[in-house]
Amino acid sequence: MTDVFLDGQILGDIDDPEEIREEIIDRRRQGDIQKEVSIYYAEDKDEIRINTDAGRVLRPVIIVEDGEPQLTEEDVEKLAEGEVTLEDFEEEGKIEYMDAEEEENAYVAMEREEITEEHTHLDIDPEIINGLSASLVVYPEHNRGDRVNFGAKMSGQSLGMPTRDFHQRFETRSNILTYPQQPIVETNTFNSILGDHPIAQNMVIALASFDGYNIEDAVIMNKASVERGTGRSTYMRTYKTEAQRYWGGQKDEIGIPDKDVRGYRREEVYGHLDEDGLANPETEVDSDDVLVGKTSPPKFLGSGGAEEVQMGLADRRETSLTVRHGEQGKVDKVMVSETGDGDKLIKTKMREYRIPELGDKFATRHGQKGTIGMLAPEENMPFTKQGITPDMIMSTHAIPSRMTVSQIIELIGGKVGALRGEPVDGSAYHNEDKDKLRDQLEELGFESSGKETMYNGVTGEEMEAEIMIGPGYYMKLSHMVGDKVHARGRGPVTLLTKQPTEGRSQEGGLRLGEMEKDVFVGHGASLLLKERFGADETEIKVCENCGEIAIHDREENEEYCPNCESGDLDETEIPHAFLLLMNELKSMMMDTEIELEDN
Repeated sequence: MTDVFLDGQILGDIDDPEEIREEIIDRRRQGDIQKEVSIYYAEDKDEIRINTDAGRVLRPVIIVEDGEPQLTEEDVEKLAEGEVTLEDFEEEGKIEYMDAEEEENAYVAMEREEITEEHTHLDIDPEIINGLSASLVVYPEHNRGDRVNFGAKMSGQSLGMPTRDFHQRFETRSNILTYPQQPIVETNTFNSILGDHPIAQNMVIALASFDGYNIEDAVIMNKASVERGTGRSTYMRTYKTEAQRYWGGQKDEIGIPDKDVRGYRREEVYGHLDEDGLANPETEVDSDDVLVGKTSPPKFLGSGGAEEVQMGLADRRETSLTVRHGEQGKVDKVMVSETGDGDKLIKTKMREYRIPELGDKFATRHGQKGTIGMLAPEENMPFTKQGITPDMIMSTHAIPSRMTVSQIIELIGGKVGALRGEPVDGSAYHNEDKDKLRDQLEELGFESSGKETMYNGVTGEEMEAEIMIGPGYYMKLSHMVGDKVHARGRGPVTLLTKQPTEGRSQEGGLRLGEMEKDVFVGHGASLLLKERFGADETEIKVCENCGEIAIHDREENEEYCPNCESGDLDETEIPHAFLLLMNELKSMMMDTEIELEDN
């Protein structure tokens, strides 16, 4: 007997699973049961699984019966002209929705030409086997699968114009490209989904080497292009704070804090605040500056309680909203509102204009990512006989091992599209033929290979090798050096281990690991390690007699060994983390003994 499951719950068992499966599918096609119901017969486990739950991804497919697709080419033409809709075809039983499990029982053809008697379904369009991001890649069938995957992943990290009302919105973080452009080589998906929200810019790309500054995936960018606006973007972040009300009539106060408030910062950091305690729009602020001045009542009131507050004895605390460490910019917009509880809510948006610099990350739609290795002056860059200098020089080594042939087709397509003045269709599986593009390029007076003779910008000599050059769609990714650069001399330490804090936002230290230590030793700079690895050095006194750590009695101002009460104590330095370990061992009833050697 075959077990039947409905949404994972067992219903019972039946004799003929195939017959039941076909009956449910027929009823669904006739409209007796809902079109979202899916049925799957797992032969290996001899189970029928019926799924009706939410959250399954369903995709439309054309039904094929006896080797004939139910949706004819005439139907497709009617659909294109808008006479009918997909919903009409659903009702007529020409199209149905399948989930991932039901697809295991189906045999889906990608194109009409390949349909046989065995096929059960046909894809509406072969292009839809790609997801949304993957279908932004042009000519993906000429790339290795993993490159299409990388390209799709990076399209999601690219800066563009996700919304037109970004200047009104208070998003936690947003990046907006200043001059986004439509691609010259585009896909159906780009037009229908992203149309008015482009994600990159068209740049003239040359595949060449230039003084070795584009080694290992680095790219060289034309400084003049950057000065004309290429790759510029605006970074925005929203800061928010609430003025809360507490028990006993206490509340937070917005305003410039008085100097006698506990935790008062330096006077300069309050310099940008207006009388109301808020920084006005268009004020330039720097790292750790105050955006909203705020003081709070003390967390713990003494035994006096409310009387103490009335007498003014309780210190108020400084709890202002400050710019994150390592960020700067201009105050863009300030919003004063109220929370659901009726407390005052203040949101401040800060923006920073970002110009491409060394280390900023760029990528094409083919998973060819790289950071800027050099901003070269335009006059030093190679040029064609028409005087065109590239905006971006990509390394030639990036192509052969990764086999991103589509990148080369895009450069040829971009050249043709730019010269003929209309975009090139690069959608998956049905696109403009690459051989026809090469013929068009020849008719337009260029070499069909896309290569051109170029001249060295520094010496003016003709270069021996011909260089491939053409417009490509380059994305600026959200990984910018400005967000990641970090260094510190001294700074805050954690309470527990007394070691430097971790992370850029906490002004943390840069950790030297086991391997970095070996580098110092290998370079003969081992004395540096004394300084590097002594961040949490702590002075302790040890009993010479029994090796126990001595106790310092602050009231009596004396030091003694808790074990044998001898007065012979030695001084030494150990890392605080080690002291912590010994204390933890003690808490588990394990004693440690320290033996000191003469230094």
